[in-house]
Amino acid sequence: MAASLIVRNRNYRLLFTAGALTNLGDGLVLLALPWLATLMTHDPIMIGAVAAAGRLPWLLFALPAGVIIDRTDHRKLIARADLFRAMIVLAILMLAVNEPLPGAIWVLAGLAFLLGSAEVLRDNAAQTILPTIVDHRDLEAANGQLWSAEQLTNQFIGPPLAGVLIAAGIGFPFGLDAAMLVLAAGLVWLITLPSKVRIQASFGKAFLEGIAFMRGDRALLQLAVILGIANFLATATITVQVLFVQEVLGLSAVGYGMVLSVAALGAIAGSLLAPHMTKAIGIQPCLFLSIGIWAIGNGVIGVSQSGIIMALALFAVMAAAMLWNVITVSWRQRRIPSQLLGRVNSIYRFFGWGSMPLGALAGGIVVSLLENEIGREAALRAPFLLAAGCFVILLVFALFRLRLS
Repeated sequence: MAASLIVRNRNYRLLFTAGALTNLGDGLVLLALPWLATLMTHDPIMIGAVAAAGRLPWLLFALPAGVIIDRTDHRKLIARADLFRAMIVLAILMLAVNEPLPGAIWVLAGLAFLLGSAEVLRDNAAQTILPTIVDHRDLEAANGQLWSAEQLTNQFIGPPLAGVLIAAGIGFPFGLDAAMLVLAAGLVWLITLPSKVRIQASFGKAFLEGIAFMRGDRALLQLAVILGIANFLATATITVQVLFVQEVLGLSAVGYGMVLSVAALGAIAGSLLAPHMTKAIGIQPCLFLSIGIWAIGNGVIGVSQSGIIMALALFAVMAAAMLWNVITVSWRQRRIPSQLLGRVNSIYRFFGWGSMPLGALAGGIVVSLLENEIGREAALRAPFLLAAGCFVILLVFALFRLRLS
């Protein structure tokens, strides 16, 4: 059934293809944006600020975005967001191909903020639209395919391709990303949706309805809090990861891209295995297993001496992350009423993703504070080791408190 879903469902096929294109572009930017930042500065706090700026919209705009999504045609919203993202990426391209001026790093941070703002609407709308074009029985299969395609393009193909393109010129990854975003917007525009019942309540009342549902669902709230902590820790490590591979492991842009590609293979494996793992051992054991692997993987990276070891550890970390994502996204899409899905999903992601800019800043601050005391290399290892310890604590909490009905 999973293999034939793309063939037999036109709307899903269009959404899947558009998502693959945008995620390939995101994979290019995933490596190219922090690499561009390192060409402007090696200050970990400034690099962390660029990463934080891209995630800050999840903290600022996720809550009102849910009401907008529930009141708007999802198809048009996704297409327009992709077109806006294309414009921002072209602005980053202009910044990349010109000689950097004083303060250029802060301009880059501002553009990253605008790019992230569009992603808040786009990503939430894409998750909200899926149950309207795919039968609920196919949600695990659809989410598994979407996550697999995202990781294949975003992590496996995009970063090493970006590394090759950067060798030819730092602007090439951004130009290709902009072109794919425009094409993806056109594909999404072709999706046909059933007529949607418009929310009649005021913006404030509609927002409070989403809050009330979230507060009344203890399991959903617990998942959101756990995800928020996990994403805080993950972003803290990702922020300094580019400096870690450059200065500690001595990798080039191509080498770093290959490390991310191995991590993407883990993500693809986790996405495809998630439905089978759920049936084999159950939802909750899968979630506990994911947290445990995050702890071990970050600990291994923190003491690693080679790109190969780091790549293998990231393979396991990303497999666990996709196992978590496929299970929890499908669970939410079934649990939340369709008329509330945009609002509640955005509130959930406010908790789960709003912590990411704070984590990005924390990663840079930890390195900056520790490097004078324990040396640059040990300071770059510290965020990974601290994250490993925190994941152990998070696992203990989940074992005793997390109960999904």
